[in-house]
Amino acid sequence: MVDLVEIIGFVAATLTTIAFLPQVYKTWKTKSTEGLSSSMLFALLFGMLGWLIYGLLIYSLPIIFANTITLVSMFVLVYFKYRYKK
Repeated sequence: MVDLVEIIGFVAATLTTIAFLPQVYKTWKTKSTEGLSSSMLFALLFGMLGWLIYGLLIYSLPIIFANTITLVSMFVLVYFKYRYKK
């Protein structure tokens, strides 16, 4: 049985991960990355990578789940940042 701590972790991970999806969608639809800071994107990208490695080392499924999906979102935003550069 999954304990309350894991449930809280998965809920928090899901909400945090969902937070990035509207930005990915908006950037894809508008083909504009105006207002997206490259330094913020790279700081978040490496931060998420660090959290993913940490989650793998301690085998925390909520951390692994959230940061894998968020890391993919961050890679997409970085790709868009350079693809749609004016």
